[in-house]
Order: sequence, then C-alpha cells, then structure tokens
Amino acid sequence: MAGIGRLRDFVQGMTRLADAGPDEAAFQEAGAVLLRDLVAVDDWLPPACAVPGPRYRQFLLHCDPAERFSVVSFVWGPGQRTPIHDHLVWGLVGQLRGAEISTEYRLGAPGTPPHPGRRDLLRPGEVALVRPGSNDIHLVENALADAPSVSIHCYGGNIGAVRRHAFDPETGAAQDFISGYSADMVPNLWDRSGS
Repeated sequence: MAGIGRLRDFVQGMTRLADAGPDEAAFQEAGAVLLRDLVAVDDWLPPACAVPGPRYRQFLLHCDPAERFSVVSFVWGPGQRTPIHDHLVWGLVGQLRGAEISTEYRLGAPGTPPHPGRRDLLRPGEVALVRPGSNDIHLVENALADAPSVSIHCYGGNIGAVRRHAFDPETGAAQDFISGYSADMVPNLWDRSGS
C-alpha cells in the first residue's frame, strides 16, 4: 500500500477546481481527468473502505468543508445492486477494482414501470459522468458474480446528505431517501507521516 497520498492529491485538485469556479460542465470534465488519474493505480484506498457488507456500502472518503463535492468508495459484493435512483447533483464514477454495470432508466406515465435504456460496463481505470436531466436516473450493480467490485465516486455535493429519490420498478413511484454513509469515520488525508 503506497499510502493515501494519491487521494489527498485528488482532493486538492478538486478543491482547486471548485475554488476556480468554472461552470458545472467544465468542473465535471476537469474532475473526470483527475479521477481517471486516481483510479489508474490501485494502491491507496484504505482497506477499511473496501469491505463488502450484506448490501452495497458507501464509505465517505472526503467532503469539501463547503459541501461543494464529496468523494466516496462504493463497495459491491457479488450480486449486489442499487435500487433505481437519481442523484440531483453531478457525479463522476471511476472504477478501481472489479467491474460494474449502470443501466439508465426513463420515467414513463404515472403508474407505469420505468423504461430501461443504455447499459454501460465500467472496468478498472474507466470513468463515467452522471448529469442531472440527462442520465441521472439509473440502477448500478456489481458485474462480477464471484468477487467484490469497488468504484470511487465524486459528487457535486455531500451525497450522503442529499435528499434524493428511489423509483419503484413496477410503478415508477418515487420515494424520498437520504443515503447516509456506511461508516462513522473518514480516512485521515492530512497525516503526512506515512505518505
């Protein structure tokens, strides 16, 4: 394990982007380059932030003090998946280990099932973008039947505190939820004694 320095560099880069105040699309595009660099090497994620559980897990790695962005690791056990859900903020998804499948959905008339659309397979080192109003509603699942997968997500807000929606797969009915996080502690990015 090379240490958490790569994550610290990513957070500092995202903070510089947020401080520069580019428009959301430019911020997301530049952030995707930074995230691609982060997930290109798998030697920095603290082991405690990569442990699968009885359902998928979301570990907070960093939240900007002004909540302009947050960084989380998503850990998927074999066969685990999210409900159909939205984000309501921009997002970046970088695959660190394993693989995941994202299926976009479009809502239909009230009382009808959401319509599945594009399916994307994300492999290690690849980055996908999520934008409200275009591909914001999706279902994500571990693409591996026999091993966990880990992806690193960066969102345009404190995603664990954003009131979002899960959608019933039969009726499309929306239910509010706040995801929270899977642990009470975050990695210490600022101790430079070991990295």
